Amino acid sequence: MKYKLHALAFLMLIWLSSAAQTQYVWKTANAGGYTYRYVTNDPTKTRFYTLKNGLTVILSQNNNEPMITFKMAVRAGSNTDPQTNTGLAHYLEHLLFKGTDKFGTLDYVKEKPLLDKIEALYETYLKTTDQARRKSIYQEIDRISGEAANYAIANEYDKLMQSIGSIGTNAHTAPEETVYEENIPSNALDKFLEVQSERFRAPVFRLFHTELEAVYEEKNRSLDDDRSKMYEGMLSVLFPTHNYGQQTTIGTIEHLKNPSLVEIRKYFNKYYVPNNMALVMSGDIAYDEVIRKIDQRFSYLKPKEFKPYLPAPEQNQTSVKRVDIYGPSTENLMIAYRGYGQNSHNSLMLDLISNILYNEKAGLMDININKQQRMLGANAEYQQMKDYGIFMLSGSPKNGQSLEEAKNILLEQIEILKQGKFDEELIKATVANQKLSELQSFDNNGVRASFAMTAFIQNRGEEWNKMLSSTDDMAKITKKQLVDFANKFFKDNYVVVMKHVGEDKNTPKVDKPMITAVNTNAGLASDFVKRIVEEPVKPIAPKFLDYSKDLKFGKNGAVDIIYARNVDNSIFSMMYRFEMGALNDKRLPYAARYLSFLGTDKYTSEEISQAFYRLACNYQINVGNDITTISITGLQENFDKAAALLEDLLTSCKPNEQALEELKSSMLKSRENAKLDKELIMNGLTNYAQYGADNPFNYGLSTDEIKILQSKDLLAILHQLFDFKHTITYYGPKSIDEFSSAIATVHPVKKELKSPPAIKKFTSLDTDLNKVYFADYDMVQAEIRWVRNSGLYDSADVARVSLFNAYFGGGMGSVVFQSIRESKALAYSTFAVYSTPPTPDKQNVIVAYVGAQADKTNDAVKAMNELLDTLPESDRSFELSKGSLLTGMGAERVIKDNIIYKFLADQKLGFKQDSRIVEYANLKQLSFPDIKKFHQEKLSGKSYNYCIVASEKKIALTELEKLGKLNKLSLEQIFGY
Repeated sequence: MKYKLHALAFLMLIWLSSAAQTQYVWKTANAGGYTYRYVTNDPTKTRFYTLKNGLTVILSQNNNEPMITFKMAVRAGSNTDPQTNTGLAHYLEHLLFKGTDKFGTLDYVKEKPLLDKIEALYETYLKTTDQARRKSIYQEIDRISGEAANYAIANEYDKLMQSIGSIGTNAHTAPEETVYEENIPSNALDKFLEVQSERFRAPVFRLFHTELEAVYEEKNRSLDDDRSKMYEGMLSVLFPTHNYGQQTTIGTIEHLKNPSLVEIRKYFNKYYVPNNMALVMSGDIAYDEVIRKIDQRFSYLKPKEFKPYLPAPEQNQTSVKRVDIYGPSTENLMIAYRGYGQNSHNSLMLDLISNILYNEKAGLMDININKQQRMLGANAEYQQMKDYGIFMLSGSPKNGQSLEEAKNILLEQIEILKQGKFDEELIKATVANQKLSELQSFDNNGVRASFAMTAFIQNRGEEWNKMLSSTDDMAKITKKQLVDFANKFFKDNYVVVMKHVGEDKNTPKVDKPMITAVNTNAGLASDFVKRIVEEPVKPIAPKFLDYSKDLKFGKNGAVDIIYARNVDNSIFSMMYRFEMGALNDKRLPYAARYLSFLGTDKYTSEEISQAFYRLACNYQINVGNDITTISITGLQENFDKAAALLEDLLTSCKPNEQALEELKSSMLKSRENAKLDKELIMNGLTNYAQYGADNPFNYGLSTDEIKILQSKDLLAILHQLFDFKHTITYYGPKSIDEFSSAIATVHPVKKELKSPPAIKKFTSLDTDLNKVYFADYDMVQAEIRWVRNSGLYDSADVARVSLFNAYFGGGMGSVVFQSIRESKALAYSTFAVYSTPPTPDKQNVIVAYVGAQADKTNDAVKAMNELLDTLPESDRSFELSKGSLLTGMGAERVIKDNIIYKFLADQKLGFKQDSRIVEYANLKQLSFPDIKKFHQEKLSGKSYNYCIVASEKKIALTELEKLGKLNKLSLEQIFGY
């Protein structure tokens, strides 16, 4: 190996050695009248409280911005679903957004008898087998649900969160957890805690049959996802006993069709108890004040005894098991081994091994497979759950390669590992990179809260010390220990899942029940919500950027430097930014890809990757349509060496003809694989609708042009890249003078730099008539997208666009979501937005979307068209949308290197100051007539392009022809090859 560890990397290993001596020990302390536990040397300063009723409260203070990440975690998920009612925990998660007897209702006294009837009818429906009788019962459920909906307020919880400025309202269910999530401005804490304490007091399961349909749609979406089918197939074989493999989160179709509100209520009463829940907060808090307020709000919860899920242990797997999955997407495979319980030494070993095999730079699979292009792509990862982990190898075969051949290549790396054919320095480098990752992520509230939440789910937080010390513990593992472990663990004891391109003849579908649209009472509010909304809060004053103060500007010869200071840690990020991309030179993306396989006179390609990994530095080259960036991040003490290494690679890289031939073959295979991806097909349809046959999506080299690519041409592009005009950005701990001096040494600049080649221009088409662009794809659902070009960017419209999107179709409280999902139950996912471009010379675009069962297409299209043509009016919803935007902008803080990115984005749009200054001022002046006028000018009565991806077997093209002129596009037309 030519590359040796240099002095700075050696210093880093000394740092790691000293860090390994850090002690993570549980301690107990008292403050503000409350006892809490903490772990010494915890970089997140997390405190664990246990209230008198058993509720765990986990707090981490981080005052960088006036926001708080919240998670309410329940140690119950699909593992604890009754075997007769799988999917129940997930149903319950959806219903926890429906309110209580205080909110979500206009008159609970009148609503309750109807809800009781609905609950009883579902129990009768569950026990009835006669299909005619079942249909009659469901019609009665539908009728009474319509009556009950007259008293319900759909999505009042979401609107309430919107009113206090919350972003990211969400929840998820997994095998061991159900977690409810918010991100709120810190001035709304009192309101928020009152709402959350009420939410979990006595939830009411209203609007159930429309929400049930949303879950049906979610199930159907999973049936169209071949990766999900692979994962579920793997779990079912890897865990023949444990509910990891025997119960899916969404549940079986049979159980989905036969829900029981009685069982859901039993589940809530059993598991949603304080001694099985944790309230997690990370952000702009004061520990003593917040724990007191949480205690006051949640002390009403009463603990109960319950039996947690205690699985029988899995028997050792002693043979290879195979699962074959069929579907329309590309071929790939997965090899999975059953791992160990959380925070065990064996799990730590597997985590380390996954990084030794694959770390995107210098792992065995990176060097031996991806660098050598022996497969289209390969990776490894270790997923940790409470009782077991899953060690996975996965990848895609290259052109002309069978899945069996690809499987053998993956397993070869396991054998290399078992034989110890790797440098022990790779372990130290892995630890260094993990330390760097922790340093980067622990100042993020979301990461802190998720990390603490996982600790609670896995073992009530008792092993937080082990989680914090895991990287230090990893540093103590020797190569011999790792190799000995690998030889004991990796046997013929795995599951291999092979995904084939073909028809899945066993794909079922959750058929749609007959549902009558219900009243959502969108413009009304409960007394509880009115009071919460009207309670005054101390506003958070917006803090806009002053680019003349928040940034510094310098020069490196003819190159501009944009600088922001990192005062928090020793991490830097630097970027070379070129105002050119694939539309300036179609070969540029291929040259960038080729670079990853090239070496120089000094180092091989493999040695360069290993060197960056040992320096705990990362470099990336990204080519967009009109922007190319080369970025590098890492520890400042390694900047000089890493930057010089990157500079030498770009300016001195040497041809590798074998790598180029393999690359061309891989690219051609990837292009064919792209034709099997329904999301890419939809993106292609959308571009076709905007620009016609000549569009940015299909602009690129032809198959023949790829085949004749030559090293000399690609190398010329790379070697001459720094000859073009570019900008340097830097975020790091050095002063601008220190950085300017350092960059001048490693990045000499010519006196005159070239302008980029002329950019390819595309003509946006006028949407003068309704047209339908259709692509056939074997799937359960139909993906429907409305597209309309709507004129050039206008900076004066920024506030109006933001408010219109918030009100009309940008979230769960929007009129689109309310109507299409909540009222009509036509889709799981739907939205409609007025999208503005990144540069003023491009068109605004109206984009609407519904993902629905194919047999709901007509109804979904009709429902969206009604909204595009006529804007529902709700003064209350409008005020909530406006207030939410103002609150969000007040609490928003653009910090760290995001200051640079915000400046660059504003600069491209022609702003010389923070664009939010004008947007905020204009937003305060807007009223509903402004939004209504915008809708009338831009959306109402307009023609649209309908982009539809669906199966011809499940959708009638004659019906699509009624929408407009039908253009059934081939994959060659869409992709251009």
